[in-house]
Amino acid sequence: MRKRTYEASEAAKREICAALKALMAQKPLNKITVAEVMQSCGMARQHFYYHFEDIYDAVRWMFNQEAVALLRKHEGVMLWQDGLLQLFQYLQENRTVCLCALHSLSREHLKRFFQTDIHAIIQSTIQRIVKKLNYQAPDEEVDLLTKFYVGALANLIEEWLLGDIQETPEELIRFADQLLKDHVRGAALRMAGPPPAGERTYEENPL
Repeated sequence: MRKRTYEASEAAKREICAALKALMAQKPLNKITVAEVMQSCGMARQHFYYHFEDIYDAVRWMFNQEAVALLRKHEGVMLWQDGLLQLFQYLQENRTVCLCALHSLSREHLKRFFQTDIHAIIQSTIQRIVKKLNYQAPDEEVDLLTKFYVGALANLIEEWLLGDIQETPEELIRFADQLLKDHVRGAALRMAGPPPAGERTYEENPL
């Protein structure tokens, strides 16, 4: 009985969000009312609040289910790039809706939609790279590195969506992946000890 109730609730949420997406392709989010959404999907207005707190909560759930879920399915050192590519493809296919959300919400509000899941996935990826390199990275370093790349990745996606970055998703993913791995490798070499005698460092020989 509980399973059927859960499935019915999930189906209702998806139907509501499908109606919301259709409206978001036509006008700003702050011009869309709950009544419009529910009328579009043929449900009573009060049923909306059985599933969501407000329109913004529905948008968060929609992106969580449709976009962030693509990353969750591809966790790991190699597979997260595939998930990120699918995320870019989702954004391209739903560009109008995503731009509507981007222009209608504060940047901080929008970032919170993705932050928790992206943070967990990037952190897991860093930990796997660290383990593969046999590098005993302090937890504080992994946390700080994760926050840095979550912020960088969120800004990269935002600028690409707005058209400010012209590189292809494949080029951006290769760049982000190589940068992340180089960063961890560099940290591992730094922690391995000082360079051999006679080898000069940047600090000793500034430009």
